[in-house]
Amino acid sequence: MIYTKKGVNIIGAGLSGLLAAMTLAERGIECAVYSSQPSERAQSVLAEGGINAALDTMGEKDSPDEHYNDTMKGGCYIASEDAVKGLTDNAPDMVKKLCRLGVPFNRDKGRLLLRNFGGQKKKRTAFAKSSTGKIIMTALIDEVRKYENKGLVKRYPHHELIDMTTINGRLESFAVRDSFSGEVFSVTGSTILCTGGLNGFFEGVTTGTTQNTGNAAAIAFDAGVLMSGLEFIQYHPTTIGICGKRMLISEAARGEGGRLYILRDGKPWYFMEDKYPELKNLMPRDVVSREMFFASREYGGEIFLDMTGIKDTIWEKRLSDLREEIISYIHIDPRITPVPVSPGIHFFMGGIYTDNRHKTNIDGLYAAGEAACIYHGANRLGGNSMLGAVYGGMTAALSAAETAGEIRQSKPDGNACNDHMFGSSVMIREQLRDILLSGLGIVRNENELLQSLDKLSLLEKEKNIGATDQKRIRLGKAMILSALKRKESRGAHYRMDFPETSDKYRKQSVALYHNEKIEIDFCHPGDALKEVQK
Repeated sequence: MIYTKKGVNIIGAGLSGLLAAMTLAERGIECAVYSSQPSERAQSVLAEGGINAALDTMGEKDSPDEHYNDTMKGGCYIASEDAVKGLTDNAPDMVKKLCRLGVPFNRDKGRLLLRNFGGQKKKRTAFAKSSTGKIIMTALIDEVRKYENKGLVKRYPHHELIDMTTINGRLESFAVRDSFSGEVFSVTGSTILCTGGLNGFFEGVTTGTTQNTGNAAAIAFDAGVLMSGLEFIQYHPTTIGICGKRMLISEAARGEGGRLYILRDGKPWYFMEDKYPELKNLMPRDVVSREMFFASREYGGEIFLDMTGIKDTIWEKRLSDLREEIISYIHIDPRITPVPVSPGIHFFMGGIYTDNRHKTNIDGLYAAGEAACIYHGANRLGGNSMLGAVYGGMTAALSAAETAGEIRQSKPDGNACNDHMFGSSVMIREQLRDILLSGLGIVRNENELLQSLDKLSLLEKEKNIGATDQKRIRLGKAMILSALKRKESRGAHYRMDFPETSDKYRKQSVALYHNEKIEIDFCHPGDALKEVQK
């Protein structure tokens, strides 16, 4: 048994988990970090393009207020205004902190370089070529190791969350399994969930690692944790199919001059430039993906990303790693030949509902990073994900520090965690993926959503289905039900049968599993916890 008088548990060791651990350790508070993989293999390592902050090093008179306005507009005004204000106001300090930790962002004669990213008129995305996530993670891993050496951070890699118990709106305990030894531990104490998005619900069609199984979210939902925005799934416009997943072509490619086109009457038609002359290929991702969908449907051909106009110096200094990846995986040199692309599932705006301080509806439980739904509303701006993870991890840690106390790790009594409680059938996962895809595409309608819901109900009744799969199906149903209930089009949620945006739905959807029923409702941004407490 491990006993700590003042500590916090962290589940997940990506950007938000490491920031949370570092923030706690800086204040002398011990933390135990549980993760299914070591940090070097976290989803955050795959982030490419950059991190947003209104540093105004490019002389464009940028400001945190403009960053705030772009973020609210990109999210279609259903994120919490106070939360987004905190994010954008603190962004410059967060990037400066990363610089102090040794992150080698691209510079020119000492000046931090910023690039254009989608949905933003000003250059505000700091970057390290197109491997920004990997490079930030490297710096954070080194920093956290200092605190491990001091005994303030204890790491438990290869430990998977398999169960969570809540009693009367309070976190009682959670269970983790050592995937090497099979040993199961029950853990108590204040806890931050930094478990990433739902990539594992969409194996083979997502840019993210499917090591982010989505099991943690399903377990939390089953335990009564409030979820929000589950209908909002971001399809990144420029991905390439490779073995078992989608390879991302970073938005940085379009930020540096890449152009999308389709052949129309045998000639390239740069449709984004015709339809959106101000931001062109750098419109928010939901808009670009949707326009690609409609262009492909109308003209029946592939969409290409033309990067042949990007200067050689840009390729060498800013995009060399991206070029190497494309050549390696599909044997096309993007500097010479346009690359065929199509949208792929990339990010989940929805997740665990938290207040502005990252507290959930369950006392003693917090959430940060892509696991949480707070900053992005109906659509995330490129460059805001890493910002949300680092700022969110810090904020969650500061909140959890206030309830830091006794944490215990012990073996559960009897058969509290039998084998049937964890693990997921490959066949069930594939069926769940296909059913969700049929309803939650780039373009949706009520008939397809209802068909998906019926199929999930049938899947739920299959014999010998395990507890984990039951929870996954339940969360999948909440995703479909959220999309059905939002009878409008907003951000990443586009309904062919309700193509207009309605003020009636300028609210956050919330999903709660209570008394063996899934309840879906709407609330004004930031008010969901108040409504639940009523």
